[in-house]
This record gives sequence, C-alpha cells and structure tokens, in this order.
Amino acid sequence: MRRYDDPVEVRRGLVAGQGSGQSLQGPEQFLWHGRLWKVRSVVARWVETGAWWQSSRARSVIGEEVGEADHLPRQRDWDEFEGDLLAERELWRVEAARPAAREPQEGPTSGVFDLSYDAIDGRWQLVGCLD
Repeated sequence: MRRYDDPVEVRRGLVAGQGSGQSLQGPEQFLWHGRLWKVRSVVARWVETGAWWQSSRARSVIGEEVGEADHLPRQRDWDEFEGDLLAERELWRVEAARPAAREPQEGPTSGVFDLSYDAIDGRWQLVGCLD
C-alpha cells in the first residue's frame, strides 16, 4: 500500500459493511485530486491514538526526562498532557470506484483506500492507497 498525506473532501452517508451485510454511517464518497470516488464497501474501521507515551510530559511523569521530574506539574501541564491523551483519529479502509476513465492515462478506476478523520479538526486525509 502506498502512503499519502493528502487532504480529501468526504461526504458521509450509509455504506455497506464488509461481510456484515449491514449498512453503517461512514464515508460515502470522496474527492481526491479532482476525481470523485464512490465507496462500494467498508473493509475495516478502527481508531488510533497519538503516541502520548512518547511525549516529554509522559516521560517526565515516570522520571525519564532530566530535570523535568524535579518540579511538580502545573495545571497547564496536565491540561496539555490530557490533550495528548485524547488525540485520536478514525481510520476507514474502503473499497471505492469511480466512473470508467475515458482515457487510459486517467489511471485506475477502483482501489482500496485508507481515509483518516480527525474529529478535533474536522479534517479528512487520504493516508493510503492500493490500486
């Protein structure tokens, strides 16, 4: 799978879940590089958190940061640390297709895509593609 970090516009709606036979609310179609892709089915869905355990605040709590463990954390430090803990994004692996390309150079007409949604920013990204 090729990796990307491209912004995409997504329209949510009911989409078919892989193997379950049920529909769920998710990305129904997306616009990537000016091309419209329609989601055929959701292959997988999961949630990832940020690497909070690698932050300097987390390391200072367990005493791994030199000099950091010598002071008591202020409320602002805990508020920022809580932000690190709460940072997460939804990932959707979807099968999608677009109308048949008129010219061969227009590229593939179907593929599997990883779409990422950051609820805090309200932003969608295309993070992977297998076509």
